Amino acid sequence: MSDNKTPTPVPPSDTYKGWVFKWTNYIKGYQRRWFVLSNGLLSYYRTQAEMGHTCRGTINLATATISVDDACNFVISNGGAQTYHLKANCEVERQRWITALELAKAKAARMQAESDDSGDDFPSPSAPVAPGQGGGSHNSEVQSALRTLGSKVEDLSTCNDLISKHGSALQRSLSELDSLRLTGEAGDKIRQVTERATLFRITSNAMINACRDFLALAQTHSKRWQKALQAEREQRVRLEETLEQLAKQHNHLERAFRGAAQANSSADSKSAAGPGKGEASDEDDENEFFDAMEEAPEFITVPADPQFHKRSSSNISGFNSEMCPDDQSLNEEPLAMNQDSPSQELVPLKKRRTRIPDKPNYSLNLWSIMKNCIGKELSKIPMPVNFNEPISMLQRLSEDLEYHELLDKAAKSQSSLEQMCYVAAFSVSSYSTTVYRTGKPFNPLLGETYELDRQRESGYRSLCEQVSHHPPAAAHHVISDRGWNLRQEITVASKFRGKYLSIMPLGTIHAIFEKSNHHYTWKKVTTTVHNIIVGKLWIDQSGEIDIVNHTTGDRCHLKFAPYSYFSRDVARKVTGVVMDKNGKAHYVLSGTWDEKMEFSRVMQSSRGGENGTEGKQKTVYQTLKAREVWRRNPLPEGAETMYYFTALALTLNEPEEGVAPTDSRRRPDQRLMEDGRWDEANAEKQRLEEKQRSVRREREREAANQHTSSQSEEAVDEDTYTDPSLKNAPHDNYQALWFERCKDEITGEQVHIYKGGYWETKERGSWEGCPDIF
Repeated sequence: MSDNKTPTPVPPSDTYKGWVFKWTNYIKGYQRRWFVLSNGLLSYYRTQAEMGHTCRGTINLATATISVDDACNFVISNGGAQTYHLKANCEVERQRWITALELAKAKAARMQAESDDSGDDFPSPSAPVAPGQGGGSHNSEVQSALRTLGSKVEDLSTCNDLISKHGSALQRSLSELDSLRLTGEAGDKIRQVTERATLFRITSNAMINACRDFLALAQTHSKRWQKALQAEREQRVRLEETLEQLAKQHNHLERAFRGAAQANSSADSKSAAGPGKGEASDEDDENEFFDAMEEAPEFITVPADPQFHKRSSSNISGFNSEMCPDDQSLNEEPLAMNQDSPSQELVPLKKRRTRIPDKPNYSLNLWSIMKNCIGKELSKIPMPVNFNEPISMLQRLSEDLEYHELLDKAAKSQSSLEQMCYVAAFSVSSYSTTVYRTGKPFNPLLGETYELDRQRESGYRSLCEQVSHHPPAAAHHVISDRGWNLRQEITVASKFRGKYLSIMPLGTIHAIFEKSNHHYTWKKVTTTVHNIIVGKLWIDQSGEIDIVNHTTGDRCHLKFAPYSYFSRDVARKVTGVVMDKNGKAHYVLSGTWDEKMEFSRVMQSSRGGENGTEGKQKTVYQTLKAREVWRRNPLPEGAETMYYFTALALTLNEPEEGVAPTDSRRRPDQRLMEDGRWDEANAEKQRLEEKQRSVRREREREAANQHTSSQSEEAVDEDTYTDPSLKNAPHDNYQALWFERCKDEITGEQVHIYKGGYWETKERGSWEGCPDIF
């Protein structure tokens, strides 16, 4: 290379130029060429004058490989016909080019990946822009600035890797120098150390320059964004003030028109004179209207409650005055938040813990594990505890009882429709604990149990048992002293789709109230975990729930709206309608599954068409003012360092005396994880899983022998039982300890129902029949 064209130390910019010797052929050998590195492309020319008109060759670094032959030579190849054999003047010059090429290669690969995913990540530039968003040019400017900042961060990361690499090489050279005696090789080693120190200095300078550029760019854009944000805030305030004025004017005009119409009405008009006008106007102000897409039979007019009927009968004569027996006893106030006599509340006798050890800061790449598991069942993917939370799926099921007081109030309700509102709120409340909980619960071992005895504090006792392993199924039974029972058997079906993980709980939940003998059933919705590959994990709930009272025929249809980037509705929205057996709508439920639920009494319903049997018409409900029926409890202080556990979740794995040997609290790998000893927990998890496999193989072998001896004509070879579909077939003789398999009389499903005996065994303290699973 010529001295006057020696490249400067590697800058963090996108362009790099200089003279390099390129191998041409065996006759001419290496010839000097002018190389230009720009935007991920490496081009060369015979002279600098050719840059404007003649390019001799170009190679895309996004798919190229860069290798080093010796101190001065290096090779660039794209795996095809293009291969450049290059030679620098010295090792320092070669390393400058290698550093620049590696930075450009990383940046080109990122740009190519962003281009492939741009259709999913960002809206189309041609898409219409909503008012107040600043237009497409502003959005493009923000996206461009974000990409530039991200590129600078990646430059810092690449430079950091290079510094580490060169620093290690320098350290090795220094170590070799220390071990040398003063011989003839000392001079060569000293020169080598000097060259490597120079390389390290060049890369360090590049790192410093990249940091300086990034900081300056971030400061510049930060000031611009602050000004833009302030302008947007001021504009929003002005729009809100204008909208409020328009609303007041509209209301004033509407009242004036109504008064004029009443003054000019004929003698047979149903409008009341004098004070009646004011009452009608006030009542209209109290009513709210909901639009919902209904999939139920056509809805007819719902009668008003007695208090509303007295005040507004003359103005709502179009309403049906027929009253249902359940509505006669209905009072709005108890349904909002009915507070029973405090003298009956039970005071906790045991102080529960309020903290667990903080979550350690272990880094692990989820994609490195999940990329080979696309399309597989989640329960069959071997996962380290780094992605778990220190509770089992049985304890997660028991966490559904966080808001058990909703069922306590439902048991005391005199109206079946009021009771349905509480049950619906309870079904939604079980998802409130999942909003920040991206950790995976431990898969329970077969035969594992979990008891939650809160009889003295809250009046209920809960028992879960893992009754099947493939597919994983857990049976759950709760009995309360306050007049209700709850049971469910949940089988989790899950699929990993690359960008997201879908978890589909299968099974029916039953709630039975002793006093009224009302029997409710419903199922769970689909849980989706997003951003598996890149970004921050977040959870969404979507689907529909039909809650049925099999005693009275009442129904409640709940819809969990999936998250949509383009939706104007509030996120995590839940809506529902409570109907009697005749299809009459009595209540509208609305809210979010992560915060609260409200109910509104339906006063009138109408639809846009005569035929409502198709469920496609938009039904308009006129309702009373909404009242709150459930609100999520705040998280404990410091929950972000404790896996975002709720107050109840913090106590689930608290050690207790007298529980069964198979209880999840005694599971060693889960306990080690809670204590922050994750490496030991991973080793213990592998031991437990291998022990479970050995027990299962022995059980299948025994079942195969019994089946062969009893039915020789249908004998199956022992190797057949390696088929996963047969591992829980009737040939597997495993039977749950506390639950028995039978046919459900309500749903007709084969389920496991609690057969009794657990709490009596606990009182005796005799656990001889429990298997050794830990």
